[in-house]
Amino acid sequence: MKVLVLTHGSRGDVQPYVALGLGLKARGHDVVLATSERFQSIVEGHGLDYGYMNDELLAILDTDQGKDLLEKGSSLFQVVKSSIQMSRQIAPIQRALMRESWDAARQSQPDVVVSGSKAGAAPHIAEKLGIRCVQATVIPMFVPTRAFRFVVFPDWKLGGWFNKASYRLIRFVTNWVLSGYARDLRRTLNLPRLKSYDMLKMADGSDIPVLHGHSEAVLPRPDDWPQTAHVTGYWFLDVDVDWTPPAELAAFLGADPPPVYVGFGSMSGRDPERLARTVVEALQIAGLRGIIATGWGGLKAGDLPDTIFAIDEAPHAWLFPRMAAVVHHGGAGTTAAGLRAGKPTIVVPFFADQPFWGSRVHGIGAGPKPIPRRRLTAQSLAAAMREATGSQDMIAAASQIGERIRSEDGVANAVSLIERYA
Repeated sequence: MKVLVLTHGSRGDVQPYVALGLGLKARGHDVVLATSERFQSIVEGHGLDYGYMNDELLAILDTDQGKDLLEKGSSLFQVVKSSIQMSRQIAPIQRALMRESWDAARQSQPDVVVSGSKAGAAPHIAEKLGIRCVQATVIPMFVPTRAFRFVVFPDWKLGGWFNKASYRLIRFVTNWVLSGYARDLRRTLNLPRLKSYDMLKMADGSDIPVLHGHSEAVLPRPDDWPQTAHVTGYWFLDVDVDWTPPAELAAFLGADPPPVYVGFGSMSGRDPERLARTVVEALQIAGLRGIIATGWGGLKAGDLPDTIFAIDEAPHAWLFPRMAAVVHHGGAGTTAAGLRAGKPTIVVPFFADQPFWGSRVHGIGAGPKPIPRRRLTAQSLAAAMREATGSQDMIAAASQIGERIRSEDGVANAVSLIERYA
C-alpha cells in the first residue's frame, strides 16, 4: 500500500508523523511524508520519502510579530487578534500549501492519505483520487465533546455545554476560513462545488476517521465521541534511545542528586536571555542542580554555576528518565516524553494547546499547577521545582502514569487503524 502523510508546522507537528511513517514502513507500506522543507533532512534521515511543502508559515514565527504571538498567545483573544492581523500574510501561504499537498499526491499516487490537523487539503485529494482519508492528530482539536473544552479556550469550568459549544464555535470559524482555500483547490482539481464545508466530513457527508495520538492515561476517550474517533496512544519516535552523551554531560549526570531539566524548545519569545536568567535564579533559589537546553532557538545562557549544565539538545527519550523533574513549554510531544519517563512535569505554557496540556498534567497529579509564561518569575518557578521534586504523592503519580504509557504502542495501534480504514 502507498501512503501519503501530510503535515506542516513546527518540529512537534512533524516528529510524531515520522514515527507513524516508520510504523507503516515496517508493515511493508511505501510512505511519502510531505511537510515543511526545513524538516526534509529529518524525514529522509529516517528513511522515508519526502514531499515538498514551503517553509513560510514557520518563517513568520521567526519574525518579531511571530515571537510577540508566542509571548502573548496564551489568551484566546490574543490568538484571534493576531490571526486577524496576520491573515493577509497567511492566506497566500495556505493556498500554496494546498497546491503543494496535491503535487505530492499526484507524484506519489497513494492508496490512502493520512492528514495532520493543519493539512486541510487531504479530503479533497482523497475525493479526487477515489481513496480514503484518515485524519491523525496529536491534539484533540475538532471532535466535539462535553468532557473537555477546545484546547485554546480558557479553563472556565462551566460544564459540558460550554465544552461542546467551544468546539462548535471553533469548527464554524475553521470551516469558514478553510472553505475559501478548499474552493480554490477543488477548482484546480475539477471537483464539484461544495454546498457546505466541514473539515471532519467528506463531500458525500461521511465522517472522516480521526486518530488521536495521546494516551488515555492523560486524557481518556470521551463517551460521546463517534465510533470513527479513536485514541491510539502516543506516537513516539524512538531512534535515539542508545544515544551516547558527551563526556562532560555524562560526568554531570553521574553526580548526585539528579538534576531538573529545563527547556522551552523554540518558545523563547523576544528575550531568551532574560528567560535564561529567570531559570538559573530559580534553580539556585530551590537549591537544585539543573540542565538547561539552549538549542532550537530557545534559552540562551551565559556563564553558569557548577550546579547547572547547558546542552544544545539531547534525545528526550534518553535524557528525561535521568532527571528528577522536567520543566518545559507544554507542547504535546514534550509533555508526552516527560510523562512517559515517569517524572514530575512543570509546564510553563506560552500559547495554543500548551495551557491545556499543563492543566492535564496537574489534573492527573503528575505536576504542579502550570505557570503561564507572562507570570513566570524565579520565585514561582523555584516553588514549583521544590514541589515537583519534594512531593512523594506527585512523584508516585508520575511514576505510575509513566508505567502505563510505556505499556502502550500508539504507533502500532494507529497503523492497524489506517490499514483497516484504507
